[in-house]
Amino acid sequence: MNASLAEHYREILVGVGENPEREGLLDTPKRAAKAMQYLCNGYTMSLEELINGALFESQNDEMVIVRDIELYSLCEHHMLPFIGKAHVAYIPTGRVLGLSKVARVVDMFARRLQIQENLTKQIADAIQHITDAAGVAVVIEAKHMCMMMRGVEKQNSVMTSSVMLGAFRESSATRHEFLQLIGRLG
Repeated sequence: MNASLAEHYREILVGVGENPEREGLLDTPKRAAKAMQYLCNGYTMSLEELINGALFESQNDEMVIVRDIELYSLCEHHMLPFIGKAHVAYIPTGRVLGLSKVARVVDMFARRLQIQENLTKQIADAIQHITDAAGVAVVIEAKHMCMMMRGVEKQNSVMTSSVMLGAFRESSATRHEFLQLIGRLG
């Protein structure tokens, strides 16, 4: 636990009018610092260490999709959570990525201060870099607490962002197949 970070949380408590010495808040600065370090642990990860050689030869050249990968991130503007799911697809060119690694790539980038648009692109670019796929597609759907708890307070709003690379960008049929398979086309 970072003592300096805990001290900042203590000052936040004072700043909002709380007494950090009251019983319920005595350990809150330490707990909050520890939680923030966990929520931002993506900064301590590298793509190479994360993948750890989990690329496997394969003759498959058809679309691979991992749907409904839950994600939790923090908005870089308000440091409030956004919560949602990612759908990731790629078209292999001789190598496939270990299944759990797709979810780990999502987590690595989600566990940083983010905006959803950048998160979507970072995931797509990383999968492209790792696999050298013929194409990569990422769609993220998320609810943003900064929009739900404050500001306009729209409780049912969902933001959708997408990035299409290679064959997914170039071929409307490939893009359509992906969107149909993740249930985003009727």
